[in-house]
Amino acid sequence: MKEQLRKLCQINGISGREHKVREEILSQISSYCDDLHVDPLGNIIAFKKGKKTPKQKLLISAHMDEVGLIVTGITSDGMLRFAMVGGIDARVLVGRSVLVGNSIPGVIGTKAVHMQSAEEKAKATPVDQLYIDIGAKDKEDALQYVSLGESVCFQSEPVEFGNNCLKAKAIDDRFGCALMIQLLQSELPCDLYCSFVVQEEVGLRGAKVAAHDICPDIAIVLEATTAGDLAGVEELKQVCSLGKGPVIPFMDRATIYDYDLYQFAMETAKQHHIPCQTKTAVAGGNDAGAFSVSCGGIKTVSVSVPCRYLHSPCCVINWEDAENSLALVQAMLERFANE
Repeated sequence: MKEQLRKLCQINGISGREHKVREEILSQISSYCDDLHVDPLGNIIAFKKGKKTPKQKLLISAHMDEVGLIVTGITSDGMLRFAMVGGIDARVLVGRSVLVGNSIPGVIGTKAVHMQSAEEKAKATPVDQLYIDIGAKDKEDALQYVSLGESVCFQSEPVEFGNNCLKAKAIDDRFGCALMIQLLQSELPCDLYCSFVVQEEVGLRGAKVAAHDICPDIAIVLEATTAGDLAGVEELKQVCSLGKGPVIPFMDRATIYDYDLYQFAMETAKQHHIPCQTKTAVAGGNDAGAFSVSCGGIKTVSVSVPCRYLHSPCCVINWEDAENSLALVQAMLERFANE
């Protein structure tokens, strides 16, 4: 699973431009599925027979898209103006290396610090005052390589470091995709639908379509969620921590999770001695917000890996949490198969 995640994180695919991620996933799962199709929006819908047919129709889902930027204009001196695709903290942008389109390297810049006023230095530079420098001499030169609407992704190679940690871009939510690939390539205890969805970062759009395609009774959403276990952050405000296992939230800003499923996940973790935690704040949101209110209501639970520096070029997870997330989902499927 680690190698699958490393490979997926190196592929660029902002919301609406997930085709390369989709191609890689299809190449890894096609021979393992009993039914497989791509819907008009770009979601992958997969089905695999397991040892048993569960009483309730099960779906596991993760999103393929990552946050990034999109080119909106080119200045006379050849600098690219852009808008954000998904929620990015503007403070992580300045000085970052990016890739425009498939192959054009660039650097995000702004007015030199010695030219900024004291007020400008004290706050994050607004996005409309940032630019991407691709080394063009003027607008005409830039237009030879870049067109408006071109996607922009962070450049950040996966790196293992410290105490079993992994740094990479797009761990949100290539982690969930890697976990599902692992499931589909293994023998399953029960029949399972899987959806690799698009455009989560811009409004849970792919999940809304996938939900109506499959209409499951139960949905398990795989995600990466914000960990705030950092120096200077009070314990109650850390939300969740690396090294304490997968995160099972009871509520976030998009979803009030089915309480029976929340308890089911927590009990399963306890029975199998899998470290597990919940969120200590009602924050964030994911595709569960779309699944839970679709098809007359779908019982939904989320299993997330805690992740520092989410929506940045350098997301960080602890690999033990990733392995324990896989173990928990597998244990949950065993229980569903035997109920």
